Amino acid sequence: MKRIGLLSDTHGYFDGRIAHHLRGCDEIWHAGDFGTAAVADELRALAPVFRGVYGNIDGADVRQTEPLVQDFVVEGLRVLITHIGGYPGHYAPAARPLLDAARPGLFVTGHSHILRVMPDKARRLLHLNPGAAGRHGFHQVRTLLRFGIEAGRVVELQAVELGKRGAAE
Repeated sequence: MKRIGLLSDTHGYFDGRIAHHLRGCDEIWHAGDFGTAAVADELRALAPVFRGVYGNIDGADVRQTEPLVQDFVVEGLRVLITHIGGYPGHYAPAARPLLDAARPGLFVTGHSHILRVMPDKARRLLHLNPGAAGRHGFHQVRTLLRFGIEAGRVVELQAVELGKRGAAE
């Protein structure tokens, strides 16, 4: 089993709570809006494998190292990550052809700052949005997700609350 830490929308903010909850993960994934390349560097130091995508607020420093879309397989599960992708029943127009081509079992997005875990029975996938781990935006509580992937399935899924959006570490 691979242990995954998933976050998004840090908007340049990285604190000890994030590091604490991601320690011990085999892989860390970031679904865009890093805010600065320094956040990606901090995350890379926490796990053997790091995967990220750039988001709409990310500048050239992040876009030089992170792609718009990640498409890969972990433990038999095909994963597709992009920042602006929508969610089941409300996919972004640009996400639909990506989903049709990749046919993932797990679709990960960010952007909305709303934590979502939703199955899409029509596409036979699980959609995850970890919410926002940063302090900028309209969300009230900073969040991330932790889970395992084993034999092509997401297991032991946990939503982690990092505290109020404006609260200092």
